[in-house]
Amino acid sequence: MLDRTAEIIASTAEAEGPAAPASAPKRRRFGAILRWVRSSWQFFVRQSFSSLTRRIVILNLAGLVALVTGVLYLSQFRAGLIDARVQSLLVQSEIIAGAIAASATADNDTITIDPDRLLELQAGQSYGPTDDALSSVEFPINPERVAPVLRRLVSPTKTRARIYDRDGVLILDSRNLYGRGDVLRFDLPAPNAEKPGLMERAFIALRRWFGHGDLPLYKELGPENGKGYPEVRQALDGLHASMVRVNSRGEVIVSVAVPIQRFRAVRGVLMLSTQGADIDDMVEAERLAIVKVFLVAAGVMVVLSILLAGTIAGPVRRLADGAERVRRRIRARVEIPDFTRRRDEIGHLSGALREMTNALYTRIEAIESFAADVAHELRNPLTSLRSAVETLPLAKTDESRKRLLAVIEHDVKRLDRLITDISDASRLDAELQRQEASPVDLVKLLDALVRGANEVRNENVAVTLSFEGAKPDEFKVPGHDSRLGQVVSNLVDNARSFSPPGGTVRVNCRKLKNEVEITVDDDGPGIPPDALQKIFERFYTDRPDQGFGQNSGLGLSISKQIVEAHGGSVWAENRTAPAAAGVEPKVLGARFIVRLPAK
Repeated sequence: MLDRTAEIIASTAEAEGPAAPASAPKRRRFGAILRWVRSSWQFFVRQSFSSLTRRIVILNLAGLVALVTGVLYLSQFRAGLIDARVQSLLVQSEIIAGAIAASATADNDTITIDPDRLLELQAGQSYGPTDDALSSVEFPINPERVAPVLRRLVSPTKTRARIYDRDGVLILDSRNLYGRGDVLRFDLPAPNAEKPGLMERAFIALRRWFGHGDLPLYKELGPENGKGYPEVRQALDGLHASMVRVNSRGEVIVSVAVPIQRFRAVRGVLMLSTQGADIDDMVEAERLAIVKVFLVAAGVMVVLSILLAGTIAGPVRRLADGAERVRRRIRARVEIPDFTRRRDEIGHLSGALREMTNALYTRIEAIESFAADVAHELRNPLTSLRSAVETLPLAKTDESRKRLLAVIEHDVKRLDRLITDISDASRLDAELQRQEASPVDLVKLLDALVRGANEVRNENVAVTLSFEGAKPDEFKVPGHDSRLGQVVSNLVDNARSFSPPGGTVRVNCRKLKNEVEITVDDDGPGIPPDALQKIFERFYTDRPDQGFGQNSGLGLSISKQIVEAHGGSVWAENRTAPAAAGVEPKVLGARFIVRLPAK
């Protein structure tokens, strides 16, 4: 609607052109205001009425609507009002009937004498007001005297009063106040009177449905058919009766009938009934009050729902935008919004996404660094191999060709070693994530590794194994036995390679409080202080006594990666002997320490 209004105003301003120079700036200004309102409204709808916000508002309102509908449908106000109205009409009708019986009968009591009875009298007999005579005494209701009394008594109550005689014939009706013998005139509807429309019929049907639809239909009977009303028939028998009906418009009609008695003789019936919309107006007023309360509660609920959804939908939208930026890599490193100060699910979600993103960036950086290191390490043997291959055709002697072929063979073996270690390192993370951790018995694992190492002769360097701190069945850690065995094998092979002939590599497993510690000691020259951290880097090697390219430098890096994947840590240090003051301590060898969380 705002879009259409702005377009109309803009087109009108353009069509008028210079013909209305004074009003054109106002129209343009008004059009700009409308466009601003339109954009503001669209922004508000987009930001506030998200899918989650709409769901929260609709669900909260649905519960409130169900509650109010149940209150309107099951409310006892209508039934209580009808009962109170019946009792009120009964009291009013008794009062009015008493007044009519006392003052609105015939002017004087008359005794009717039968002349035939007088002729039949014998000598000494008399004819007086015996029981038979008294039975012929009549006190008919005088309409002329009833009308003023009825008008005065009924008018304040806003009810309809009808008086029927003992034959059920209508004597007086407060609506018309006509008497017997009068010419009655009923206004008939016009020939072209419109029937109730669809909306009105729907409203009537809804009203009858809310009225439970179990009340009989009220029909207006003719003046001669008073006994057609059940309450009138019961009142002619001397009883008080009441009926509740609904008319054709669904309005409640309450009517009561009481006998008009004089000397215990029923002379007629007084019937009081409510007007068509009397009770329904009060019921609808009460329901309107409930609807007003509902509207106020709904407004408050909508505002609170929007505020609640704002604390959920807004942060979720920001987290989703941050995740989208991470996916697109708009910047080198994208920060996920921090909602960890919130002590709810949004805060937990924010923390989890931030940790996941940091782990993802760390993994990406590690892969990039790994790829760069791999490219650098592969370039050296490839360059050497290329030079040897290009030089081979130019070699003139057999000795030169043999040296070139030896270089080519050495570089090929180095490439094979590098590719094998790189392949192992590249699939390590995926393998550890894919396999389920299980309890690993370090006693069996280390015993098998040490026995296997002692069976392989390596310059007569022996390997020993010891356990301390707990029983043999308590040395268990969760993890992957093959990968943990690879760690220990790498450390043992590294220690044996640095140990002198006849030396010993000592493997010790010790149980700590919540960890298991594995140490591997050798009798080698130790590790330079500046290399204690570098030795765990990829492709780092420091073996002066070995030729170049004899080691890939990935063994310790892979070992550290495996240990950290198991939640542990690994480091290296030198074993030293106690020294005198002012003398450098003597290095006895290197020590590698691995700590893993115990099961």
